[in-house]
Amino acid sequence: MTLSPARVPATGVRRLTRTLYGYAFLDDFVLLYPVYALLFADTGMSLWQISSLFALWSITGVVLEVPSGAWADAVSRRRLLWIGPLLTAAGFALWAAVPSYGAFAVGFVLWGAGGALGSGALEALVYDELDRLGAADRYARTMGRARAARLLGTVASIGLAGPVFAQGGYAAVGAASFLACVLTAVTATRFPEHRLRADDAAGDTWATTLRTGLAEIRGDRSVRGALLLVPAVAAVWGALDEYTPLLVRDIGVAEATVPYLIMLIWAGVTLGSLLAGPAERLGTGGLAMLLAGAALALAAGAVSRSLAGIALVSLAFAGFQLAEVLADVRLQHRIDESRRATLTSVANLGTELATVATFGVYALLGTDLPHGTVFAVLALPYLMTALALARARAATARP
Repeated sequence: MTLSPARVPATGVRRLTRTLYGYAFLDDFVLLYPVYALLFADTGMSLWQISSLFALWSITGVVLEVPSGAWADAVSRRRLLWIGPLLTAAGFALWAAVPSYGAFAVGFVLWGAGGALGSGALEALVYDELDRLGAADRYARTMGRARAARLLGTVASIGLAGPVFAQGGYAAVGAASFLACVLTAVTATRFPEHRLRADDAAGDTWATTLRTGLAEIRGDRSVRGALLLVPAVAAVWGALDEYTPLLVRDIGVAEATVPYLIMLIWAGVTLGSLLAGPAERLGTGGLAMLLAGAALALAAGAVSRSLAGIALVSLAFAGFQLAEVLADVRLQHRIDESRRATLTSVANLGTELATVATFGVYALLGTDLPHGTVFAVLALPYLMTALALARARAATARP
């Protein structure tokens, strides 16, 4: 049977999106997530050693983020998407086989490197393949659903970690995480990729790609603005997420109730992901209103110290997640295909650095202020970003 031209793109989009959703789910289906800190402690690691491992993980991602993005523009992006999970799998195997500080450190370096290889490469591959199929307008909806799939993978891994650990301890949890990474790599091999790569063309290297990408940031104001918007939207709420259990506990609920309220918050995040497609039509003014509304909901919910307040925080996180997807969409629409992964990685690097800075600000404010007050204070950057977007829209509207 011969497919009509209308059905060929539809078939291609379905193959791409199904692969993407499976990849996203498996990439976060890591049963070690809720227990790896316990593994370190039970192996005899001190708090200082555990903190140094987390720092090594973050530093690896920061150092490799932009070079790996440039590499993804110079070689096959699909290749990096299956190599990355295999590096992570090797790290988990090392943890299970020889649990020790040295093994944990090497594992985190491998995990950080694996994550860096996929960061930027995934967004670039998906956007370019949708664009090739004439479906670039589906990017927001597609990536929103992919983020929802990641959240489902995380929730499923948390739910299964307990029973698996009870049956086989850290070895079983580590083996399950290793298997999930291998399945992620296998799924990545099914991604379509039709881009003419730099190494197939004029002999450009990753260093050349990096230089031209950075030159585009300096020379194009619209690209620069879209790139800066990504960390402005993503960093603060991404850091606040780590403190939500403390915020929830402060309202006076029982310890056993805390996980259920955290699930409520993440239900809001999932909803925000799924709304990305219809919300793409918001425009700059609509995005400014979305950020302002989410900031006010965050501040009001955090200081209320009530169950209704936690619902408001969930609503705020839904808004921030939606705005984060829309910021990524704005960036992808403005950058050239040959430098897409590079500039996306630059934006991700900005998010990581701003997130680390938010952790520092939170620690400083949290010394003397309750968690609800700190959350409310850290809603202010979103109001400032909303104001900047509103001013940019007004400037564009002037004759």
